[in-house]
Amino acid sequence: MENQDFTKEAIQIVDKAKDANVTLRVLGATAFRIHCPNNIRVHDALKRRLTDIDFMSYSKEKSKIERFFEGSLKYQTVRAAMTPGLFLGRCIFFDETNARPHIDVFLDKLDMNHVIDFKDRLQIDYPTIPLAELLLEKVQIVHINEKDIKDSILLLLEHDVGKGDAETINVERFKKLMAEDWGFYYTTITNLNKISNFLKKYEVLTEQQRETVASRIGKLLQTIEETPKSLKWKLRAKVGANKKWYNEVEEVERAEHLNGLALGP
Repeated sequence: MENQDFTKEAIQIVDKAKDANVTLRVLGATAFRIHCPNNIRVHDALKRRLTDIDFMSYSKEKSKIERFFEGSLKYQTVRAAMTPGLFLGRCIFFDETNARPHIDVFLDKLDMNHVIDFKDRLQIDYPTIPLAELLLEKVQIVHINEKDIKDSILLLLEHDVGKGDAETINVERFKKLMAEDWGFYYTTITNLNKISNFLKKYEVLTEQQRETVASRIGKLLQTIEETPKSLKWKLRAKVGANKKWYNEVEEVERAEHLNGLALGP
C-alpha cells in the first residue's frame, strides 16, 4: 500500500467505528500524515514509509472492538495464547487473505518506555489522538530512531506549541507529565534536543522550516524546564541516569519477531 492508502484506510475505519458506536483514534505515523496535510510533501521527501495502522481506544470497549474488526471488517484476531505478554493492553488484528495492513489497537494507555494515559483524552480530537499525545508517543522512546524523528519534525513544522488542543501541541500536557516523572522528563528533553540536532541533516528542509521547528522545540523545552517540579521528581533527579529511568519493552519486541509482525506506533 502507498502512504495515502494507509491514511485513507485509517480514516475509513475510524468513521465506520463511529457508526458502530466504537471509539477509535489513529496514532503512529499514519496519524501524523492525517494531521499534517500542508506538509505531506516534506514527509514524502524525507522518505518516510508507512507499514501499519495503529489505534487507541478504551478497555471498556474491548468486546465491541473485537466484534467490529472480526465482524464488520472481516479481520482475524491474533490470539493471546501465542505470546501472552504481547497482549497486555492491546488487541491485534490481521488479514492475510486480502493483504491488508495489520491493525494494533492500544487500550487506555500507551505503555512503552514511558506511560501515556489517554483517560478522557480521546474525545478531544478526531480521527487521531490529540497533537500533544502524538508528539509524546515519539519522544517517550528511549532509543528513538530516524523514522520517529521524521514524524516529529513533520508535526512540529505544521503545528505550534501553546495552550489548548485546537490544532496546537498542548504544552500543559507536557508540563504535567514532565513535572511529576523525572524519567519521562529526561527521555523527552534528550529526544527533543536530538530532533533539533537532526534538522541540519535533511537537505529537503528549507532554512525557514528548520528555524520554525527549532523555535517550537525551544519553546517546549523552555516551558518544561521552567515548570515547578514535584518532590518525587527532585528526589529521583538526584539519582539521575545512573539508575534505569524507563521501562523495558524487549518482551514485546521478542513477541513481534516470533509472530513475524512489526508492531508498535
